[in-house]
Amino acid sequence: MAMNELIKQLTEQAVRHRLIEPEDTVYARNRLLSLLGEAAYVDPGTVDTRPIPDLLDEMIEHQITAGKLAPRLDEKERLAAELMDVFVDRPSQITSTFRQLYAEHPQQATDYFYQLSQANNYIQTKRIAKNIQYQADTVYGEIDITINLSKPEKDPREIAAAQTEAVESTYPTCLLCVENVGYAGRSNHPARANHRIVPLSLSGESWALQYSPYVYYNEHSIILSQEHRDMVINRQAFARLLEFVAQFPHYFAGSNADLPIVGGSILTHDHYQGGRYEFAMDRAKTLQKFGLPDHPDVTGETLHWPLTVVRLSSLDASALLDAADEVYQTWLTYEDAEHEILAATNGVRHNTVTPIARMRGGRFELDLVLRNNRTSEKHPDGIFHTHADIHHIKRENIGLIEVMGLAVLPARLLSELEQVEQFIVGTADSTAPSHQEWATELKAAYTGQDVTDYVRQAVAAKFVRGLEDCGVFKQTPDGQAGLDRFLETVSRQVAGDRR
Repeated sequence: MAMNELIKQLTEQAVRHRLIEPEDTVYARNRLLSLLGEAAYVDPGTVDTRPIPDLLDEMIEHQITAGKLAPRLDEKERLAAELMDVFVDRPSQITSTFRQLYAEHPQQATDYFYQLSQANNYIQTKRIAKNIQYQADTVYGEIDITINLSKPEKDPREIAAAQTEAVESTYPTCLLCVENVGYAGRSNHPARANHRIVPLSLSGESWALQYSPYVYYNEHSIILSQEHRDMVINRQAFARLLEFVAQFPHYFAGSNADLPIVGGSILTHDHYQGGRYEFAMDRAKTLQKFGLPDHPDVTGETLHWPLTVVRLSSLDASALLDAADEVYQTWLTYEDAEHEILAATNGVRHNTVTPIARMRGGRFELDLVLRNNRTSEKHPDGIFHTHADIHHIKRENIGLIEVMGLAVLPARLLSELEQVEQFIVGTADSTAPSHQEWATELKAAYTGQDVTDYVRQAVAAKFVRGLEDCGVFKQTPDGQAGLDRFLETVSRQVAGDRR
């Protein structure tokens, strides 16, 4: 297709998605011509309309064929972001629109910003559509499984370029810094020309809201400090999470833990995640209720969930914050050798939590998922991490999203699980070595049902088993007795502090 036709389609789609007004069409067209190295424009007449990501892909291939663009992923992403930046308002205008809509209703503001982030191709909708997603029933309820195919792998040319550029630039400092807004990108840093954030104030500090480029669930948000500093879980973090859900009661907000192994992938920038989605953990059944002596307005619960969850709720955010901090402070130094829980080794802390805040029925709710990152000779990757028999499915950190019951599994599984299916039905003699023992067990128990569904259910069962490994107090009578002792310690600690 001729470039003029692609330009017309892209500008028409930008108008349709309300990225620009019709009066902006000539300006936008001329900016595109400049970026694409085109000298002139001839109106091609009536054109079909296709999704924006498809148009960008064709424009990029046109540039590669014409010798105007290197066929490297980073170069292609950089041009795509620059092309879409033509249609995106400046940050100040987006913030102004967001705040005007927020004054009417918080959901109107986030609806606007989420739609914008999809329409301008910052959220990679076309790539996300490639992900394998399904739900599976388990003893803990229906959980979500995603095989992540949306992040393309780098080719050797990119890796070589990144090695050169890594020495030359440390700007922006990290992937989450506010300096990414409008940044062109380079071989070792993604293109962000079309990226926008909305400033927030949390506990009197400057924070910001953005969306994840590769959303794993509806309205997958990143809530980030405008200061580049390490992630820390403490009372102030709980306060910010509760303040965020007070500002945006239709969203949850949570944080990865702040220690290696049990933490997320980025511990060097203080940030949280949020969104508009009900996870399996949200629906978990209550096992028991408990109270805290100094906080009669706070309700405590433990859950039927593979990880150990202390759920606190109250109409009063301040009372809830005080109660949560007392649970957390007790956990920081708590030890239970019978359950392999040590608070620290040689001064290195092991205990922390994964906190999740939400509004439910007009009440503030804060989940504290108890975490411990000890290792041992038997479990060098973590006593409370997925154990070795799970690693052929999931070895990466169990962060906030997985804790809540959404498995984000590696792309390699797409082809590997197809081979497992073929082995089960007898059209392949073997599988990848890491899966062979598991596949043999599955084949022995196979009774002729749909093999894809059968394997998917088995993957979900493995993932849940991995989550159970991460629970500091297991869902067994002995484990629950251990949790009861911890909660009794919290109550005694509160009473002791009161005296």
